[in-house]
Amino acid sequence: MSDLPATSPKLGDLIARLSNLHPSRIDLGLERMQRLLQRLDHPERKLPPVIHVAGTNGKGSTIAYLRAILEAAGYRVHVFTSPYLVRINECYRLGRHGGGILVDDEELVATLERCESANAGEPITLFEIETAAAFDLFARHPADAVLLEVGLGGRLDSTNVIERPAASVISPVSIDHSEFLGNSLQSIATEKAGIIKRGVPVICAEQAPEAMAAIEAQARRMRAPLHVAGEGWHIGVEHGRLVYQDERGLMDLAAPRLFGRHQFDNAGLAIAALRAADAFRIETSAYEAGIVNAEWPARMQRLGSGALVDQGPVGGEIWLDGGHNAEGGRVTAAALGDLEERVSRPLVVIVGMMANKDAASFLANFAGLTRHIIAVTIPDREGTMSLDRLMDAARALGMRVESAAGVEAALRTIAALAYEVPPRILITGSLYLAGHVLAANGTPPA
Repeated sequence: MSDLPATSPKLGDLIARLSNLHPSRIDLGLERMQRLLQRLDHPERKLPPVIHVAGTNGKGSTIAYLRAILEAAGYRVHVFTSPYLVRINECYRLGRHGGGILVDDEELVATLERCESANAGEPITLFEIETAAAFDLFARHPADAVLLEVGLGGRLDSTNVIERPAASVISPVSIDHSEFLGNSLQSIATEKAGIIKRGVPVICAEQAPEAMAAIEAQARRMRAPLHVAGEGWHIGVEHGRLVYQDERGLMDLAAPRLFGRHQFDNAGLAIAALRAADAFRIETSAYEAGIVNAEWPARMQRLGSGALVDQGPVGGEIWLDGGHNAEGGRVTAAALGDLEERVSRPLVVIVGMMANKDAASFLANFAGLTRHIIAVTIPDREGTMSLDRLMDAARALGMRVESAAGVEAALRTIAALAYEVPPRILITGSLYLAGHVLAANGTPPA
């Protein structure tokens, strides 16, 4: 079991109180954020160089590489990411020499209470006040860099108040959160490209043509240098190693620790961002150490031990991934295909999703890999997809599907089945489900 304490009652009560300041969980816009930051004496203007990261998939992994590389080079790195998996403290990492630490409950309560007091009861979303807390917290602690992940979209996201970051990074864009960002790749990419600032370098992953057109148009409007994968810089895989090349030269590096072919692309995006930002001095050895040591939980994470693992089949594999949209499912399925080529095992997918997701598009990625789906709901989470709807989506794809009362029950069901080879199990469909799994397994992020 982890020795991390549970969130304190005081912090839990404070989060509940802040959640009631706005009737909606999401209400995109910058006016409330700008008002609060002014009252806090603009902590966002007192930060070290900021790298701002938007996109649909791969944001968190890219930030994990950025942090690990910078820390390997000796820099102190503050990090703000969302959502958290088990404890809200995961969203706030404070830079230290030798590696950062998650903020403790006492300091997080003090920071959030300062923001609450400055807000003076006016309407504001929870994520907005959490973002303001990140700026306030980071401004009070010396560091050399800030890594800032967009919460939703970009243009109207509460993180988009940094006037001149060191770099703007856009990871792969795909269809997600259509109710807020639009139903086309072009409209969604336009929202993501809203983080581009005048004259600030933009580092962009490979995109579908319509997404790329929107990003290129915004970069031209802002006269921002654009560094695109496959054009300004290149990533290759040779003999299992990562080969990065741009106009400044070539680096032959070890493979990323995080599993999956897409992680080579995420690592390349991080390398390109640090080289384009030109705010840091980083040796090749630090790039390699960073991509080898980067950690990012619930992204093709193998669970090796824990309370849930003990419920599963003896000798089996249990993998956890928080993917929840079509593109996230595609890269997870590709990673499973790589595993199958190495060691063949029957695959069972335990899936739980939120009701606003496209279950059919997500599950279609696994139709050629498994015919066995076990549907579960996400515990203690409003807006979870019903079992009937999830099962109907699987049946429409010709997949064998059943339901279970929860992940624990699903693992017991699998353990009771007779397999010639112990199976490979993937638990997926939602970061909220992934957080539940890590907590129940006793292995929350540290």
